[in-house]
Amino acid sequence: MGCFECCIKCLGGVPYASLVATILCFSGVALFCGCGHVALTGTVTILENHFSKITSDHAMLTDIIQLMQYVIYGIASFFFLYGIILLAEGFYTTSAVKELHSEFKTTICGRCISGMFVFLTYILGVAWLGVFGFSAVPVFLFYNMWSTCAAMKLPMANLTNVDSICVDVRQYGIIPWNATPGKACGSTLGDICNTSEFYLSYHLYIVACAGAGATVIALIHFLMILSANWAYLKDASHMHAYQDIKLKEERELQDISSRSKECLNSYT
Repeated sequence: MGCFECCIKCLGGVPYASLVATILCFSGVALFCGCGHVALTGTVTILENHFSKITSDHAMLTDIIQLMQYVIYGIASFFFLYGIILLAEGFYTTSAVKELHSEFKTTICGRCISGMFVFLTYILGVAWLGVFGFSAVPVFLFYNMWSTCAAMKLPMANLTNVDSICVDVRQYGIIPWNATPGKACGSTLGDICNTSEFYLSYHLYIVACAGAGATVIALIHFLMILSANWAYLKDASHMHAYQDIKLKEERELQDISSRSKECLNSYT
């Protein structure tokens, strides 16, 4: 076999669908974890500098954000390992299908592992749907603040008192009602919208939400691949069982034929 034929054979065994899903999953998780971590840090800075200047008022929120950042580390590590495992399972299943008519045989353990991955990927997909919805909440909050700042810059806003236009973050339950000042109005609100922390955090939350959506799409892609692979393995096992039974029957027919010939020879 030449080098070209060997390369073609190797490329034919690559699970391209699993490879694309793995790249999409890694990209989505990386965007969600990286952008979400930085955006959470910027959110704490905005709250401490403009909405809750007393540390005790937002101490619980700070602890929750720190806990979420640690959870982000765990999510990134888990999905890096899980993506590699699913890609390896794709290589295994592709080899099993390619060697369907050879001596390669799938085992019950292999089919059980494939079924377990289908179930686990389904659970993770449902969980990431929740993460995707949760990641849209800060985007909504920052968008409300940004739209309020944009409304103050309109010509119609000059006809009224700009200081009457406010954003109160206490109504969202982020900080308690006794937090001071708890809201920003007029020029103070405009200054907050012009800060680098607000601009960066707002756009990072959008990218993190998009990363969560990409991860959901990747997991759905993985689920379709794993379901198809499990069906292929099941068909392969049935095919091998049929071939074994057929080979056994042929051997029995050969034995019967050889014995009958021996009996005829002995009579003659």
